[in-house]
Amino acid sequence: MKPYNQRTPDTQYRDLLKRILEQGVRTGTQQEVDAITLMGPGSMHFKMENGFPMITERNMSPKTSTMLSVTIWQQAIAEILAFANGARTLKKLEEFGCSWWAPWGTEAKCKKRGLETGDLGPGSYGAAFHDFPTADGHTFDQFKNIIEQIKEFPHLRTHFITPWIPQYTIRGTGKQQKVVVAPCHGWIHLRVLNNKLTLHMMQRSGDVPVGVPANMIQYAALLMAIAQATGLEPYEYIHTISDAHIYVDQVPAVEEMLKREPIAFPTMTLNPDKKDFFATRKEDFTLSDYKPHPGIKGIPVAI
Repeated sequence: MKPYNQRTPDTQYRDLLKRILEQGVRTGTQQEVDAITLMGPGSMHFKMENGFPMITERNMSPKTSTMLSVTIWQQAIAEILAFANGARTLKKLEEFGCSWWAPWGTEAKCKKRGLETGDLGPGSYGAAFHDFPTADGHTFDQFKNIIEQIKEFPHLRTHFITPWIPQYTIRGTGKQQKVVVAPCHGWIHLRVLNNKLTLHMMQRSGDVPVGVPANMIQYAALLMAIAQATGLEPYEYIHTISDAHIYVDQVPAVEEMLKREPIAFPTMTLNPDKKDFFATRKEDFTLSDYKPHPGIKGIPVAI
C-alpha cells in the first residue's frame, strides 16, 4: 500500500449513497419497512494500494460485543472466514468471533423453516461455500478447490464461487425455504493477471448504509487471505450490487454521512506467516491509520 499521506480519499461509497437517494424508487419489503431501491447502480473499484476499503464516513471500529470484545470490522472478517470454513450455526460463528447473526437464528425463524434453533440452514453461506451438495450425494468445498485451481491454473477465468443453492432458497406453495436468510452476497470471481489477484464480489441485495460497509471489509480481507495462500499480490477489490437500497428509517443517518468530508482509507495487514487459508482468523489482521468520522448510533437494521 502507498504511505498513508500519499493516498487519495475515495468517494465511491458516498457517491453510491447519494445516487440511491436521488435516483432510487421507494418500495415495500419483506422486512415491513420501505426501502429506496436502485437496481444495478454500477461497480465500486478499490485498488488495494490506495488503502484498505473501510468506510470513514462513520466509525467501523467501535466495540460492538462485550461478550466477544470485537469491533465491527473484526466481526465482518470473522464472519466470512467462518463461512469459508463451513459455519452454519450461531455457535460456530461465535467460535470465530461473530455474534451478530443472533436475531436471525431465533427459535421462531428457524422453526418456520424446519430447522433447529441457531441453525442457519443447508442453504446458508457456510453450507454453500464448504458443503455444496453434489449429484452423487457428496459435498464440495468451493474455497479449497478454487485455491487449488488458482495454484495449478492461475490463468483461468473460471475461479468462481457461489453462495446460492436454489433448492434451499426457493419459496412458494408446497415449498419450504431451508435457509433463515437467502444469501445476499458472495458471488465471487477471482482473476489472476500478471501475478496480481483481483476479487470481484457480486451482491444480490445490499443494505448500503449498514450491510455493505461490512461486506466491503470482509471481501477485501478475503482477497488478502486468498492472495497470501496462493502466493499472489492482492491487487483490486471490485464490489457490484444488483439491488442496492437504503431503508427509509436509515435516511437521517445517510444524510449525516454525506455531510462529512472524505478521509483516506486505512491500512490493513495480514500476518505473513499465515499461509494456510483455512487457518486464517480475525486475529491475523491488524488495522492501522484508521481516522474515521465519529460513529452514528442507532442506524436501524431490518430483520
